Amino acid sequence: MLSQDVIDAIRVIKDFPKEGVLFRDITPVLGNYPLFGKVIDEMESILKPYNIDTILGLESRGFFFSCALAERMKVNFVPVRKPGKLPYKVYEEEYSLEYGKNKLCIHQDAIKPGANVAIVDDVLATGGTVNAAINLVERFGIEPKIALVFMEIEEIDGRSTITKCPCEVLLKI
Repeated sequence: MLSQDVIDAIRVIKDFPKEGVLFRDITPVLGNYPLFGKVIDEMESILKPYNIDTILGLESRGFFFSCALAERMKVNFVPVRKPGKLPYKVYEEEYSLEYGKNKLCIHQDAIKPGANVAIVDDVLATGGTVNAAINLVERFGIEPKIALVFMEIEEIDGRSTITKCPCEVLLKI
């Protein structure tokens, strides 16, 4: 469970990126080494029982958490990016957002056979990006062990759409 000092550091900004949205700004947590360390400690404790050897980080803010976790846990990091960002052959997966559609891509040689994969992202809203990442992992003949997200927007209920692997979150808003 996240400590109160981490929760208190998250800024709430009204009407960003558009009117009516309450944006949760995590940059004060990222920019504070002790607070960010607490987040990575908590994420690592959640992942440990799954014997993860590969962490997929979802573009772009999922990279902050996934890179730090991969380094801390001494495991492989695999970036999952938007179209046109990866230079080699990719698998693509389309997904829906609250406001349209997008795609995620992964290099076709990014995951080793038999890998124990965790998917890591910053925010869970509709579940679209996490489900797209799960589908990408399945293209390698692997079921991801867990999806781990820093923050969940509960009122959208995206977690209910994630049915192919456990999904854990550190903070529900």
